[in-house]
Amino acid sequence: MQVKTNVSLAAEQNAPVPGAITVDRVPQGLHKGCPVHQLREELRRVGLRPTRQRISLGWLLFAKGDRHVTAEMLYEEATRARVPVSLATVYNTLHQFTEAGLLRELAVDGSKTYFDTNMSDHHHFFIEGDDDLMDIPASGLTVAQLPEVPEGMEVARVEVIVRLRRKA
Repeated sequence: MQVKTNVSLAAEQNAPVPGAITVDRVPQGLHKGCPVHQLREELRRVGLRPTRQRISLGWLLFAKGDRHVTAEMLYEEATRARVPVSLATVYNTLHQFTEAGLLRELAVDGSKTYFDTNMSDHHHFFIEGDDDLMDIPASGLTVAQLPEVPEGMEVARVEVIVRLRRKA
């Protein structure tokens, strides 16, 4: 017997996921309120097979616009949406999406990894104690000087995380 989830039912009908908020920013090739066939096409375009689990997790990730999630946060959302996935599958999918260029991985504190759906050049505020990330537009920060790069290497991108804490 196959269990149908809110996400898989919406996907079959090319309808929005119940309770999902659609906004303007989703990965290249996708747009606000895009039907699931476009998510399937985007996964194929980046070399990933559009499995039910990838489609379901993709809807959960991208239907809400720019956001920062951990694997645990996405796993909890999937559980609430009755998407039958393991935490290991969520981790694997996030890493596959990152390698395919659909997400950006941000390591914070060495022990916590966030995945960012916003692929534009930008930086982040990290609010200590709340474990929350906020975007800083690239134009809102200037890096004056970078160190000399070793021979044969080039700078791929510069990411700055500004750590904040609440005033006492």
